[in-house]
Amino acid sequence: MAWIAEIDEREAEGLLKDQYSKLKEPWGGIDNILKIHSLNPESLAAHVQLYKTVMFGKSPIPRIDREKIALVVSSINQCHY
Repeated sequence: MAWIAEIDEREAEGLLKDQYSKLKEPWGGIDNILKIHSLNPESLAAHVQLYKTVMFGKSPIPRIDREKIALVVSSINQCHY
């Protein structure tokens, strides 16, 4: 498994802290898939925008089908998210 340096939400400052505050999950933390961008907050913002566009933007593919596609791709990639 790859190791990527990241900044924990308790240590975040400035723009990263602001972004983390908007991304905090109900369980109280930030998903690791987002934390990998912590050294580059601009890439975090781009990641979140891409996700929102793909999953919630206008599309001929219904939202439920997009979730199903994401589930199958994650399974094939052996991703446990």
